[in-house]
This record gives sequence, structure tokens and C-alpha cells, in this order.
Amino acid sequence: MLYTVSHSPYHCDLSALLRLATSEDDILLLQDGVIAALKESESLKLLLNNPASLFVLEYDVIARGLAGQISDNATLISYTHFVDLTLRHQQQLAW
Repeated sequence: MLYTVSHSPYHCDLSALLRLATSEDDILLLQDGVIAALKESESLKLLLNNPASLFVLEYDVIARGLAGQISDNATLISYTHFVDLTLRHQQQLAW
């Protein structure tokens, strides 16, 4: 399953999402969801304690002026890689 998070961690329940995610899943942070990947943030700690792979849309990081503030434990990706993730997962859940 591909989970896409487009809302700030202050406006969504990441804990509920993480109860569903498994090691076979991918989590993509986009739009305001990229805030969850800020270095040393509580939301990042939650995300990194989960077995799902964590991706962050680089264009949204740049658009929000957060370049250099995103954890190295999250993989920055382009729109092309976003498309690859959607092809890899038959199911997607927007969070």
C-alpha cells in the first residue's frame, strides 16, 4: 500500500496511519505533509519507528523553503519516482 500524507502532522493523525503500515508499504510525504520529516521532530520519530519506507517529495520541500531541514533518514524523490511508487502499489490511501 502507498500512503500519501499531504497534511501537516499538526492537522492529521499520523499515529493512526502508522498502526496500519507494514514493511511492505511506502509512505510518501507531500504538500504540507513534508513538515513531518523535519529533523528532530516528534512526527519524524514516529515515522522512523515504523517499518514502512519513508519518501518525501523534493519539490514540495523546496516550495516550502525547507531544503536542508529534512532528515537524512527520509528519501527525497522527484515526481518521476512518485509515479514509480504509484505503479508499484495497486492500492493507495491518501491521509
